Amino acid sequence: MQIFVKNSLIIAVSMVLLTSCYYNKRLVYLQDDSFSESQAKLMENKRSTYRVQINDILSIKVKSSTDAQVSDLFNITTTTQAPMFTSPGNLFLEGYSIDANGQITLPIIGPLTVKDLTVEEAQDLIQTNANRYLKNATVIVKLISFKITVLGEVNNPGYHYVYNNQITILEALGLAGDLTPVGSRKNVKLIRQVSNGSEVVLLDLTDPALLKSKYFFLMPNDALYVEPLKARSRRLNLEHLTLLFSAATTAILILNYLDNNNN
Repeated sequence: MQIFVKNSLIIAVSMVLLTSCYYNKRLVYLQDDSFSESQAKLMENKRSTYRVQINDILSIKVKSSTDAQVSDLFNITTTTQAPMFTSPGNLFLEGYSIDANGQITLPIIGPLTVKDLTVEEAQDLIQTNANRYLKNATVIVKLISFKITVLGEVNNPGYHYVYNNQITILEALGLAGDLTPVGSRKNVKLIRQVSNGSEVVLLDLTDPALLKSKYFFLMPNDALYVEPLKARSRRLNLEHLTLLFSAATTAILILNYLDNNNN
């Protein structure tokens, strides 16, 4: 009986250790044995340049110290909320939408084609045209329709607005509350809108090469979908079997203890 109990405990401990190693490999991001505590490892990356598209919304502010009344004509404002509490809905109302022709229409200036320009190029274009009507004009352009969608096995699925010029896939998953324990780190789908349709690519969060990928930095309107682990059901079964095995081992120990006391 004692030999059986001893062997049962050895098997149980081995199962726990093997299971722990298995799940550690499944859950850890950016696995690389060459990472060091003493020296940083450079992972070079080149960020893709985003060019504004139809239905994007630009915030355009024009300021002039000498023609303040004229410059205010360019600035769409609402008074429903204080600036620090501006909602995505208000940002939509206060911005200029790019129409089906790839244009925005500004007061006085008229229509300007901005599709396929970077935000900086759009700002330069508007600045050049504003200079024809205003003295000492300063034009500031921001993309305010930058949002990403994160779905699947994350703790906070949905869409999230990005109030920055860039966001990485890790930051996006952070906004979504990180992956659940049953989310696949090796099969995260990135869906990106392009001019002739949608691109779909699978990303592996456990691979440090992700840091060098052109998909590490997300684009406006990108969507991420985190698949559930294929071994999800096997994991649940393993947990149940481990629990049952543990209960059986405990029962054997109790019976062995009672048997020794009776003798």
